[in-house]
Parts: sequence; C-alpha cells; structure tokens
Amino acid sequence: MVTGRVLRFDQVRGYGFIAPDTGGADVFLHANDLLDDKHAVRPGTVVEFRLEGGDRGLKASDVRIVGQRAAASPSHSHESSYESSYVPSHEGNAGDDLCEVLSESEFKREITELLITTVPTLTGTQIVAIRQELSSLAKSYKWVES
Repeated sequence: MVTGRVLRFDQVRGYGFIAPDTGGADVFLHANDLLDDKHAVRPGTVVEFRLEGGDRGLKASDVRIVGQRAAASPSHSHESSYESSYVPSHEGNAGDDLCEVLSESEFKREITELLITTVPTLTGTQIVAIRQELSSLAKSYKWVES
C-alpha cells in the first residue's frame, strides 16, 4: 500500500489525482476505486491505496482515507465561525521550485471552492465578482494560462 495526499478531486465527475508521499508522477483516482464516501475526499485528504498501471499511466485502487488535513486556524476573531477545509491543489508540493500553472477555468474552479468553503454566506453574484477580479489579477501576473 502507498500513501499520499489528494491534490484535487471533482466530486461531480468522480475523479481526481493523488500526489504519492514517495514522490513521482501524480496518480489518477476514480470514485469507483474509493472504499469511502466520495464526498469525504477533498484536496489535502491523506489516503492509502494500491498502485496500478492503467491505460494512461498510474492509477489508484482500493483507496481508503487515513486522515484529513487540519483546518486552517482563523487569523481574525470575527472569522472564528468559519472553519476552512480548503487546500489549494498545489499544497503538498512545498520545496518544489516550480509551480503548476492552471488554466483560467481551473483557476476559477479553485477560487469558487475556496470562497464557498471559507465564506458560505457569499451570494453567487459576490462570488462571480470576486472570481473575475482575481482572475484578472492572475492573468496580469501570468499565474494562469489563457
């Protein structure tokens, strides 16, 4: 069995990727290979799995959750009612000199997840406005691919 952290997981589409603790290529994760509820799988979730060769590369099977990433502690007292379980997809790559450049749509998905998880009271209109401003900023610094 191999351990690693979930980098990202799309609960609607039912798949994502795991970064093995041993390093190397990311491993494909499909919801059908989960031994636990797919709704418990979030970025940062620690999992244990069997490593298999698939048609398109490495694939995880018999995936079991062994831990959840601790929630970030609020930095301001008025934020104490918010407990964020959001972990960006690049988390866990500490020490790497290179970072992943996301497409604009992936970046917007990450922002949306962050906003919904951190401040669930935001309206759709507020989320769209924040997302647009952050996306423009990310483009200006070339943090995203257009």
